[in-house]
Amino acid sequence: MQSKTDFLKNKFKAISPLILVASLSVFSIVIANTISQYIGFKTDVGFLKFKQEVITNKYWKLFFYIHIFSILFCLITGITQFSSWFLKEFKSVHRLIGRMYVYNVLLVNVPACFILGLFANGGVLGITGFLIQDFLWLYFTLMAFLSIKNKRIEAHKKFMVLSYAITTTAITFRIFKNLFYNESIFSYSLFYGITVWASLFFNLAIALLILKKKSTLDHQVG
Repeated sequence: MQSKTDFLKNKFKAISPLILVASLSVFSIVIANTISQYIGFKTDVGFLKFKQEVITNKYWKLFFYIHIFSILFCLITGITQFSSWFLKEFKSVHRLIGRMYVYNVLLVNVPACFILGLFANGGVLGITGFLIQDFLWLYFTLMAFLSIKNKRIEAHKKFMVLSYAITTTAITFRIFKNLFYNESIFSYSLFYGITVWASLFFNLAIALLILKKKSTLDHQVG
């Protein structure tokens, strides 16, 4: 007779394709809506309104556009890696997308975000928050890559969850900022710096809870 744990696990596997599609749709809409305002390369829109002191720096502007136009790719390719259904049905595609995600993070976004982090809003609080995020993104993604190269599957899965937690701070940060910022109450610079750290802690907490839940479930099934 099938146990309750096995039933729930099989049920989740059955609906995972729907969860994947729904998540992709939501993430794409949120980030695409943010990115769309930068397509015309105007310098007085969105986030750039608050970066007028460095907007004339051609190197900073180059790294900004590299990051903003490539982060959507990281979000979409990253989320496909967590569907067991997708892995089972499209194993070779899973591997290809995984490589693309890793190369995008390590070779494109980590260097770009390091430069952007040096000029981040939020004073010392914002700068240190972004640079620590960037270091963790590099570490978790590199460890995920090295783990799968050494066929350490469980370690690979763990580090991919942590890497993607850092990737999605791009979403969490904007949600927190749009929901809670009130210019009549908060200093923009202070609020910005606090939100950088809050999104990092929130995402890592969720990732650790997911890993703990998975470990508990695997132990019960085992």
